[in-house]
Amino acid sequence: MLNQVADGVLVHESEFVRTNTVVVHGRDGVLLVDPGIQDHELACLADDLAASGRPVAAGFSTHPDWDHLLWHPRFGTPPRYGTARCAAVIREQLAAPDAKAEIAAHLEPTGLAEHIPLDLLGLITALPAGTTRLPWEGPQVRIIEHRAHAPGHAALLIEERGVLVAGDMLSDVLVPILDWDGTADPVEDYLAALDLFEGVAAKVEAVVPGHGSPCGAGRFRERIELDRAYVLALREGRPFGDPRVTSARPGWEWVGDVHEGQLRGFARRAGTG
Repeated sequence: MLNQVADGVLVHESEFVRTNTVVVHGRDGVLLVDPGIQDHELACLADDLAASGRPVAAGFSTHPDWDHLLWHPRFGTPPRYGTARCAAVIREQLAAPDAKAEIAAHLEPTGLAEHIPLDLLGLITALPAGTTRLPWEGPQVRIIEHRAHAPGHAALLIEERGVLVAGDMLSDVLVPILDWDGTADPVEDYLAALDLFEGVAAKVEAVVPGHGSPCGAGRFRERIELDRAYVLALREGRPFGDPRVTSARPGWEWVGDVHEGQLRGFARRAGTG
């Protein structure tokens, strides 16, 4: 089911870790951002678009994690964009002959492996480095590229609609997950991305995170501060009662495991663990 968050901007939430697909209405069709996750959900989305008479005009992947790289044959073959860095990372990942098999093996314990289509995974067109506007016939979409969470990560600001599509940040269910391998200082990179978001806050009326609930402008600022407090507490090695860890709902206890893993990662970097 598609839920409207602004005029011409709709969201579908997947059963898999509450992953959000964003649909933006344009002149000749729609922009699909991070479509997913299970095959029946993608088929349902295709049905909804067909019923509305709106073809897919373009796609965009906010970053190179597998759950943001999916596609369905019924969406057609429009350009599927990503930042230059994002596309380069995807090409490198998919060059490994067993790349998709490893993703399927990772999903096996969830029971979802056979329901997540990987055939069209990661067929991304790289935008020229430094591109700040998405090339499509629709509302102006500003690309806000940064280095938090994953290489080539980008948020999209749909300026005419006041919507920020945040990728894997600003979530109400997931703590910030740092990029331990792709950056020398994952905390500073994360803080810099949050500063970029803060810099456009006056233009934002709704935020759609990659996972979890969309929110309005007031909650947007609260989420920036919560993410900032979390990564600073990690770096400084001090306790921080993040509600996404301490109040995890049943089935979401693994968020605490992610948090503990990041604590161990900082301990190793500091030579104390």
